[in-house]
Amino acid sequence: MKLLDRYILVTYLKTFLSVFIILMFIFVLQAIWLYIGDLAGKDLDTFIILKLLLYITPTLIPLILPLTILLVSIMVFGQFAENYEFAAMKSTGISLQRAMRGLSVFIVLLGITTFIFSNNVIPWANYKVYNLRKNIAQVKPALAIAKGQFNEIGTYNIKVQDKSGENDEILTNVVIHEKGTNGSKNRTVIISESGLLKSNENSNILQLILYKGNRYEEIFSKKPKQNEKKPHAKSYFEEYTINVDLEGLNDVDINDESYDNRYNMLNVSELNYTLDSLYERSTKASNDFSKTLYKRTSITTLNDNIKPKKDSIVTDSIYNVAVLELYKTQTKVSLLNLASNTISSTKQIIKSNKQSMSSNTKWRNKHVHSLHEKYVLGLACIILFFVGAPLGALIRKGGIGLPLVIAILLFLTYHFVGIFAKNSSLDDSLNPVVGSWLSTAIMLPLGIYLTRRATRDRPLFESEGLLEPLKKLFGIKSKTLTYSTNLLSTNSEAYLTLESYDNKQLIDILKHYRRYDYGIEYKNSSLVILNNRGISTQELKFGGNLTDHIYEESLRLKYSYEENSKLSFILYVFTLFLILPGAILKNNGYALIGQILFVSGLLVGIFYVFALVKSYLDYTNLYKTIEKHSVLKSLSYILLALPLFAFTYFYHVKQINKDLKISERNRAETT
Repeated sequence: MKLLDRYILVTYLKTFLSVFIILMFIFVLQAIWLYIGDLAGKDLDTFIILKLLLYITPTLIPLILPLTILLVSIMVFGQFAENYEFAAMKSTGISLQRAMRGLSVFIVLLGITTFIFSNNVIPWANYKVYNLRKNIAQVKPALAIAKGQFNEIGTYNIKVQDKSGENDEILTNVVIHEKGTNGSKNRTVIISESGLLKSNENSNILQLILYKGNRYEEIFSKKPKQNEKKPHAKSYFEEYTINVDLEGLNDVDINDESYDNRYNMLNVSELNYTLDSLYERSTKASNDFSKTLYKRTSITTLNDNIKPKKDSIVTDSIYNVAVLELYKTQTKVSLLNLASNTISSTKQIIKSNKQSMSSNTKWRNKHVHSLHEKYVLGLACIILFFVGAPLGALIRKGGIGLPLVIAILLFLTYHFVGIFAKNSSLDDSLNPVVGSWLSTAIMLPLGIYLTRRATRDRPLFESEGLLEPLKKLFGIKSKTLTYSTNLLSTNSEAYLTLESYDNKQLIDILKHYRRYDYGIEYKNSSLVILNNRGISTQELKFGGNLTDHIYEESLRLKYSYEENSKLSFILYVFTLFLILPGAILKNNGYALIGQILFVSGLLVGIFYVFALVKSYLDYTNLYKTIEKHSVLKSLSYILLALPLFAFTYFYHVKQINKDLKISERNRAETT
């Protein structure tokens, strides 16, 4: 390994370990807060708490590792650029690509390791977390119920005044609200003087035995008058047993597909096997459902039971009133009743199957996400490195401040796009494979773009590359400050006049020839005459008499402003002529055409805002150059230009020419 590669790798690893440990600490604290309901105030051993946190730690890697790589890459490469270390490398012929080579190998190996980790360690950790939380609830069943508050457990809300006993299994003054079915109100209340919790380590069932209490149940009647009497039932008991499924306490069930955590406990081979079964089951369910609906139509047996009148010809559907006249009255009633009953029952079957199939689809797609996320995590680490490293080299800023802000914004964009895409793909609105890879696919072109910009030593963003094609499209010609080597003829009257001037006058013409509306020939001829008189070009340059830099820069900015503002004006007009008719048509029955025009107007509007910002920068830089900059004037420019650019455009073009002449006149008087 080269000395340079070792230096870059060691610097990167030091920062990587520091940031990784800090982020891990932050996310572990967040996990503690997430599980605080299981841990706080429940007399758990310290070893059990540490064991739970140890199992939770690997499950945080998919969040921590990509953020760490992105942040560290921006920080380290930004520090190299800020301290001119990359400049020193380039001066010795070492490119950015060569500087990144050793570190790139490390990141690729880290990506491969991450895949192995996500395929083996993370499923194991999820399984251990589940089992530990389940065992805590089994060994100490009283932990499921905190005293002095209602505890939601399965279909019950339980509140106890006090707990006692070796494992807090003896309860005092128990109040239980039993939840209603199908979203109905809670109509059952159980109150007892005491209770006892029983459990078995080999069972998922927690028994709650109540002693000496009453059970109250509100009776609901379909008759409103009966409900006004508030009917209810009350019963007394000496002993009453309630069985509670402990799986409901943890919201996980390793054997039940109705819980969401099981797919997180499988590796790639197990997920592929499970997905094959799920797809096969889904196909079989769809085929069975279609056969069931076909049989319920009774099409195959309809002609066996119903016969039309003799010599009648059926040319239309049986739902047509004219066709029904072919049948006897009793047969008509039978047909209509059959159709009505079939439709009602079929709608109910479709509704219930829709819910079941939707649940199965979500469960299957979660397995698809879990499978592809194992591949995505390793590749995301590599891609985010090639986003962060060149970005740090481009912004030339190390440390915690700006790199941290940029890294968090990029990571939040990456993370939230992934969440939204996966949530959208749960019901097959989006392909689940696309949902898993979408955020990484978005970062890939960004990484390619930034790497190319950094390796070519180009700025982060060049506006001209976007605006120049639009200027050519609309025929906007660029004005530039042209220079040539042309001279006046030595026999011309103008040249003889220049020779009659003294050195001070010639220097004034040399420097301010544009002020007098002279051509470049006057400047060049004045320089030749001064050289012949023993005043060298180098001497004039050092004395600041060769060029009027302020006026030259002012003209350059003026020409740039005129081009960009003219483009802004054209795009502004196009935006209005697309958005306004589009909105009108969309709201008046021409939705498709209106939508096309409206969206096109928005796209043109984006280019308009970009050109407007470029012209604004030229505007502010111009007034800074001529020393007439005003914050209020700059703010008013951008605020008024957005809604009223058609009016402000002509005013600003005229005002700039006026201010430029005034500024040049004032400078001429002072000099």
